[in-house]
Amino acid sequence: MSTPLIVMASLLDPKDTYFWTIVALVAFLAILFYFKVPAAIAKSLDARAESIREELDDARRMREEAQQLLADYQRRRKEAEDEAKEIIAQAKREAETLAAETRKALAETVERRTKAAEEKIARAEAQALGEVRSAAVDVALATAEKILKSKVTGTDADSLVENSIRELKGRLS
Repeated sequence: MSTPLIVMASLLDPKDTYFWTIVALVAFLAILFYFKVPAAIAKSLDARAESIREELDDARRMREEAQQLLADYQRRRKEAEDEAKEIIAQAKREAETLAAETRKALAETVERRTKAAEEKIARAEAQALGEVRSAAVDVALATAEKILKSKVTGTDADSLVENSIRELKGRLS
């Protein structure tokens, strides 16, 4: 069994390979510290960490900007959709109003034309009735004249026929 002291004594023996390994390691570490390699490594790592932090900050900032742009575009799309819906609703209201006005105007036109046609028909009926009455009067007068001429003769008959004809025309007209 070897005790720690014996192991330590063998490490300090210049003939032992472990001694030279330790000397080389200590020399290597001394050179590293002399040329400030750990500080350079730390500085390099700090610079890399700062670079990564800046990239992360840039990525975070760009993500926030992208989210803001997305929100802005979504808001604009929503506004455009709302505006389109309002335009469609307004167009429907205007179309309904125009249709109602057109129906009303059409009904008024039909009513006016119907009234004008009825008045024209009434005038035509009145004219036809007047013509029928006039024709009936003329026929009645001609018939009465024939009857009176055949039954009544002389000057009394002529004056009676003429008076009756004038009187009949006055009553029928």
